[in-house]
Amino acid sequence: MALAAIWFFATLIVIVILQGEAIASGNPFFMLYLLIAAYAYFGFCWTRGGQTLGMKAWKITLVTADAGQPVGWSHATLRFGAAIISWSAFGLGFLAIVYDRDRRAWHDRISRSYLRHR
Repeated sequence: MALAAIWFFATLIVIVILQGEAIASGNPFFMLYLLIAAYAYFGFCWTRGGQTLGMKAWKITLVTADAGQPVGWSHATLRFGAAIISWSAFGLGFLAIVYDRDRRAWHDRISRSYLRHR
């Protein structure tokens, strides 16, 4: 829900700049802009405390796999990119949690991070 609100606000900015003109459906620049907005949201939240708004509600924190410390931008970038791959593969990256002995998704493995429950 928080990401949807960010996308609404990001779209409002573009509409104001375009003075109310419609954004063409499937505009690749606009899609990239929304992807960057999502990356900024997740990256900022993960590197500043390890939690998005939803993760705070569930008392989950993202930490590095090797030291159990909050993730940096390199981990956040890897995780975000790998999560896109996990979704693009029809969710198989998330389904890996069921079969993984450490209960980690593809993007957890790739970014060398995991979710810790408090």
